[in-house]
Amino acid sequence: MARNSANSKALCALCASICEACAVECEKFKDDHCQECAKICRSCAEICRKMAS
Repeated sequence: MARNSANSKALCALCASICEACAVECEKFKDDHCQECAKICRSCAEICRKMAS
């Protein structure tokens, strides 16, 4: 990101996709720690999407 790599946006988009998939999986479980994981993954996905744009 700091050196404006041609791959940085694609990497951030991939990160967002992975974080979103993790959130979906974690939400399947009602345990508090799984729900917290889903929340954090969604937050990470949102930040990654912003970085990718």
